[in-house]
Amino acid sequence: MEYVEILLRLIASLNDERVEYVLIGGAALNVHGLLRATEDIDFFVEPDEANIERLKRALRAVWDDDAIDDISADELCGDYPALRYGPPTGTVFLDVMTRLGEKTQWDDLESEEVELRGVGVRVATPKTLFEMKKDTVRPRDRADAQALANAFDVRDD
Repeated sequence: MEYVEILLRLIASLNDERVEYVLIGGAALNVHGLLRATEDIDFFVEPDEANIERLKRALRAVWDDDAIDDISADELCGDYPALRYGPPTGTVFLDVMTRLGEKTQWDDLESEEVELRGVGVRVATPKTLFEMKKDTVRPRDRADAQALANAFDVRDD
């Protein structure tokens, strides 16, 4: 499967299982019309044990992989609030998080729902993406923040 097909299948499955999620990262930029190559799909999930179980069901609906059973609500809701999942086939990785250090928590995220090829996608707003990316050490993030500022007229508060 190609990247967009995987993204759409994953998002549809998250929606079907009623997972509380917000798409972030390069995929979110693309959804907002800012084209940028990316090799992974980054998203936040609400740090709640029941939500993590729904996440696991959604992933199982897309991939038949016993490794999904190793995803732990204790970890995602605890001291290690992020994981990288590599499906058994293909080259797209998923980065799933419930917070980014002390900078970004689930409750900090502003999102909106947009439609992508008939699938509703809960995506971080341009302002939220800007706030997440503007002060990181990665040059790619800073370039993303500048692109968001230019395209959506978002700035530091």
